[in-house]
Amino acid sequence: MRDLWRKPYHVVIEVENPHCRMLKRFAGLGLRNLKVVDLRSSSLGVVKHLIELGSDQVKQIPDDLKTAAPRGKPSGKSPMWFESEGCEVCNAILSHDAFLISGKSVEKGIIMYSFMVPTFEAYSSIISTLEKAGHKVNVLRMGQFEPKKGVLTEKQERIFWLALKGGFFEYPRKVGIRELALKLDIRPSTLSEIIRRGTRRLLEHYFEKEVS
Repeated sequence: MRDLWRKPYHVVIEVENPHCRMLKRFAGLGLRNLKVVDLRSSSLGVVKHLIELGSDQVKQIPDDLKTAAPRGKPSGKSPMWFESEGCEVCNAILSHDAFLISGKSVEKGIIMYSFMVPTFEAYSSIISTLEKAGHKVNVLRMGQFEPKKGVLTEKQERIFWLALKGGFFEYPRKVGIRELALKLDIRPSTLSEIIRRGTRRLLEHYFEKEVS
């Protein structure tokens, strides 16, 4: 893992963002209260949004905009990728080595973003960038990874914390092993082995009294 993620933070903010291209695009189709479950930049200069839609909402999407849903998602929801040039908020989050956990429109022009940042400086820079651009930002939550001496190594603790906050242990997963490994700049096989060994240490610690 890169040293960049030694002191990560989990942040939840509300941003007044009436210029969001995705909201405008879907509002034109009669769709509101959207949920974004992933956000990625591409080499082509566009931002890809993975938006989770209900079965009724899918019917309102033109066929030429539809894409295949990622594997492992429940049939009741249909995640689809959509591309745009990205807004100031999306670009601010992506440009500071952060990764989005979710984004949800809570009311007209206001979006709630949950994301991970590698350092407090990255968090401060994102907030500063948004405020300088004229966005009203309300910080709802900010939690820091704090190492604890005990069962796991600090590296294992940090990865488990990031995986937990990022939704790796949820069903369906908000982030897969490959995506999480890519964000942390390590191999998927390495990440899988770290999680396997960490899980074993946790189980051994949990059951140590029974075993003894």
